[in-house]
Amino acid sequence: MEGEKSSIFYVLLFLNVIWLVGSVSGIGVNWGIQSTHPLPPSTVVKLLKDNGIQRVKLFDADPDILDAMKKSGIQVMVGIPNDMLYTLANSVQAAEKWVSKNVSAHLSSGGVDIRYVAVGNEPFLSTYNGTYESTTLPALQNIQAALTKSGLSNRVKVTVPLNADVYQSSSEKPSDGDFRPDIHDLMLQIVKFLSQNGAPFTVNIYPFISLYSDPNFPVDYAFFNGYQPAINDNGKNYDNVFDANHDTLVWALQKNGFTNVPIIIGEIGWPTDGDKNANLQLAQRFNQGFVSRYYVSQKGTPMRPGPVDAYLFSLIDEDNKSIRPGNFERHWGIFYFDGQPKYQLSLGQSKGLVAASGVDYLAKKWCVLKPSANLNDDQVAPSVAYACENADCTSLGYGTSCGNLDVKGNISYAFNSYYQIHDQLDSACKFPGLSMITDKDPSVGTCKFRIMIQTDSAEGFDGRIWFLRKVFFVLLFYIITIIM
Repeated sequence: MEGEKSSIFYVLLFLNVIWLVGSVSGIGVNWGIQSTHPLPPSTVVKLLKDNGIQRVKLFDADPDILDAMKKSGIQVMVGIPNDMLYTLANSVQAAEKWVSKNVSAHLSSGGVDIRYVAVGNEPFLSTYNGTYESTTLPALQNIQAALTKSGLSNRVKVTVPLNADVYQSSSEKPSDGDFRPDIHDLMLQIVKFLSQNGAPFTVNIYPFISLYSDPNFPVDYAFFNGYQPAINDNGKNYDNVFDANHDTLVWALQKNGFTNVPIIIGEIGWPTDGDKNANLQLAQRFNQGFVSRYYVSQKGTPMRPGPVDAYLFSLIDEDNKSIRPGNFERHWGIFYFDGQPKYQLSLGQSKGLVAASGVDYLAKKWCVLKPSANLNDDQVAPSVAYACENADCTSLGYGTSCGNLDVKGNISYAFNSYYQIHDQLDSACKFPGLSMITDKDPSVGTCKFRIMIQTDSAEGFDGRIWFLRKVFFVLLFYIITIIM
């Protein structure tokens, strides 16, 4: 009897490995929607298909996006935001309801190929101060139980996208890696649960952040061109930080008895603006290097040779993301906000990126500083501050795409960003005695004064509220400046 149980276990394990290997079919992408003017889901799905992208990772389970995914052939990872973990951890019924609404309904209605449920997003970041440590595992367990009850546990796997700070090395060598001491026991419980359910360990790795946070970090070690001197770790050589970071995780898993847990790279990429090291050239170098090494050549890492399962971060720029980590946060996309490619990038099956089709733009007009405006006017500073607080000025500053603008250019950029984000309302270019609307493109060199796209953001109940709030704040600012 014991022999039969053992045989069944290994057969199931083998089938699960086959399922996981079969799910790796080209590089995936993260599709975030923290944008003031997101492209329609149908447009983005066509963009994915036109570029041969067969896998996408979401940060929630937006029904409009999932409906657009129907019969697309694209494999999907749906997400559960951190603010839902408490409810799902404390209620099996809530987990069952979530799975029924966001997984079962879309699978049974014909056509969304959901492969994973991501429970939380980097819940153990040190900046969260332990907020989600008590709820992540119970939420994970309840979602798994709900999938099992629905008969979907063999088709849909759970995972938890974690930041690479959940493990560390006491030296520069991956073989000294282990899980972070403050969450070590919790990590082992989570990994054990994932392993028991044939689920992958998902980690987000960002070489750019290594460079951003450490001025002494060797730039070339972030890329894939064979940095020297390589780190020698018991005969295994590491000439790029991704390999070293990835294999530090492998060692952390192995040391704790988990040698065969599949690893998914949930996020990896390079931003194109907002920092001196965030530009088109370095982003192209990194992303193309990653795709060529791990997907075209399928080289793998020293500890795990072969294909790497990864999702590029990200598909499209998001101009409404928090910039608390840095101004670069709004510039991770391989496409601009309007679906235009940023640079030449071959994803393995094509020679370059294909732009989104059917995108409509607002009129070719911009809001800029009047030539006659007085820079010593008391309204200049508060006007620029207001514009940037309510728009996107992350392309301004040292080393950015608009870093070479003069004072007048910076003011014009801020005014135009506010004007475009507020749909070119006349009232959005009423900075007192300072602004004017022009039909002459003020773009200079690498600094592009963008024209906003037309979206359906003002349609529907939520859209009307959003639109009215925009009008209210524009008028409020205008009234305040008149009173002052």
